[in-house]
Amino acid sequence: MSTTLTEQPRTGQSAKKPGLLHGLTWLVLRQHRATTWMVVALVVLGAAGIIYERGVMADMLAAKGWPDKEVHLISAPHSFEYITSALGALPVFFGVFLGAPLIASDQEHGTAQLVTTQSVPRRRWLAAKLAWCLSLVLMSAVVLSTLLFWWWEPYRDLMLTEWLSGEVFDNTGPMLAALSLFLTVSGIAIGMLLRRVLPAMLVSFFFSLFVVVAWGEFRGRLATPRLLTYPLNGDTPPILDSGGAVETDRWVGSADGQLYGWGTCAEQTEKATNACIKEHGIVNSVVEYFGYDQMPGMQWTGAALLLGATAAVAVFVLWWASRRPL
Repeated sequence: MSTTLTEQPRTGQSAKKPGLLHGLTWLVLRQHRATTWMVVALVVLGAAGIIYERGVMADMLAAKGWPDKEVHLISAPHSFEYITSALGALPVFFGVFLGAPLIASDQEHGTAQLVTTQSVPRRRWLAAKLAWCLSLVLMSAVVLSTLLFWWWEPYRDLMLTEWLSGEVFDNTGPMLAALSLFLTVSGIAIGMLLRRVLPAMLVSFFFSLFVVVAWGEFRGRLATPRLLTYPLNGDTPPILDSGGAVETDRWVGSADGQLYGWGTCAEQTEKATNACIKEHGIVNSVVEYFGYDQMPGMQWTGAALLLGATAAVAVFVLWWASRRPL
């Protein structure tokens, strides 16, 4: 008769399970530890700057008696403009300095060839690198965009900065994270195809600029603008005077609904202007605008489009790398 012996854990001890940072995950994080700490430091500095500047602005407004007294700011604080400009450049930074070198650097230095000869499948290694990079980008963008919205939203009527402008719309809500993820994964794909770091960074930079400019033109198509009609010489409706309405176009119209350009009857004399108005039967002013309540829906629509494109590019990267030598 034979007896099988199995080693039992000592009393009071349990088998140690590997944590999250082990194996391939730990290897990827260790390989990019300098980049990780650099991005974390930038996020901490950016967050501290937003919190500090918001406090400065709150103290200044409190000293002027706001909100009990009406306060008018000539323009948004310069610190707000500087910070929103920096956040606007963040997706381009991620695409050029994180995305483009991620795989291209390993290809250029031969690390990719070494890794793919080991026991770890190529797709698993690539998925680990994508997970590290995109998680870092997502965390950074979410923290900074949340803090910027926390600064801007309570004072939006004072800031004289339209919510549909890129400095607000693209830097708050899900938009900063979605745009950052898309440009980052696009940079990864460009680097993988070009196989050289500097060319990949250069192409990623110009591609990112093109996307940012094109997105600025597309932003106003994420929802249907509203039309508001009121008497030609009547007072402007309060909804248009509030900081939440973003006017996109304006016309004058006749009683039967015919629209004419705003300057149709801009004659040189009052008599000629009145004659023109009477000739065309103009009785109304018509304004096309977006309401502030449309902002969340537009942001999530835009984010969904960008995240869908991000997923498609990420799938392409994994598919390409699994079928062609790195």
